Amino acid sequence: MDEILDGKSVMVVDDTSVARMLVADILQATGCRVIEADSGEQAMQLAREAPVDAFLLDIRLPDMNGIELCRGLRAMEANRSAPIIFVTALDQREVLQWAIEAGADDFIQKPPHAMVLRRRLANLLQKSAYLRQSELISLSLQRYVSPRTEKIARAYAVTGVLPAPLRQNVCVLFSDARGFTEMSQDLKPEALFESLSSHLAAQVHLVYQHGGYIDKYSGDGIMAVFDDDDMARKCCACALDILERSAQLAAQQGPRGFRLGIGIHKGDAIVGNLGSSEHFDYTVIGKTVNLAARFCGLANQSIVASQAMRDAVATAPGFAFHAGRPVAIRGFRDPVTVYDLQRPVAGGA
Repeated sequence: MDEILDGKSVMVVDDTSVARMLVADILQATGCRVIEADSGEQAMQLAREAPVDAFLLDIRLPDMNGIELCRGLRAMEANRSAPIIFVTALDQREVLQWAIEAGADDFIQKPPHAMVLRRRLANLLQKSAYLRQSELISLSLQRYVSPRTEKIARAYAVTGVLPAPLRQNVCVLFSDARGFTEMSQDLKPEALFESLSSHLAAQVHLVYQHGGYIDKYSGDGIMAVFDDDDMARKCCACALDILERSAQLAAQQGPRGFRLGIGIHKGDAIVGNLGSSEHFDYTVIGKTVNLAARFCGLANQSIVASQAMRDAVATAPGFAFHAGRPVAIRGFRDPVTVYDLQRPVAGGA
């Protein structure tokens, strides 16, 4: 286990040079890089200048005491999870309790036994490495899956039980880039990727800003879900903001810009895990999702909304529904009434 010590930087803080030298000899034999400080102030300054993997502190120091130093080190973001061990001749329980409360991980009696010091430090460094890895995994989850999916995954990791499929009333928003296929033939892949990424990033930001979540990316667009008490208003407001932001980006990007079509619908859907025991997709399925996707296909630089969406925000200001019309939807026997969602014209009826 001592191999984890090789190459690690460890700060030894003690006002006695002999005590520092004893600890340094033990650690340097394992390949550690030892940084020495004879006061709390010097230790804080050195910790600000370069990263430190672990700290060994005495409690009695000439300026601030070791407990104050421990609090100061823990307050620094870089040292949030770095192991801190007190190496002290004190055995007062009250003092040691203060040390633990200040953020210390362990304490060792002076003079330290070489094997005990190495083993305890190695154990703490290993735990610190696991913690950092866990934090990186958490950040990766946040980047690659929706908050809703992350929540389900974390709950499953604790309980081992997958939630049962749930019937839920939701609003679903689909977006799709117009002219993307033509652009892909004229632009270099790198420029096309950059343009699409900026459009998708803007859409994702607006979805979360309006209280929805991204269920999935659908090629050159998104599928977003809204499911709280005010979901219809939020979904409509989000769709309008996305369409306007897309037009702004298209104007800025010139030949690399493209416009969106957006479809929105409200109704019951099934929310749950699809797939096998090896790979799940936590998603929303059903007629509501299918219709929202079909409405998106009808939209041309516009927002096509269902009668259910129109009725749900009938009393909410800021929305205007125009050109109500029945349309034949593939896979549905009867025509479906749809509207174009726009912002009200100032001074209009």
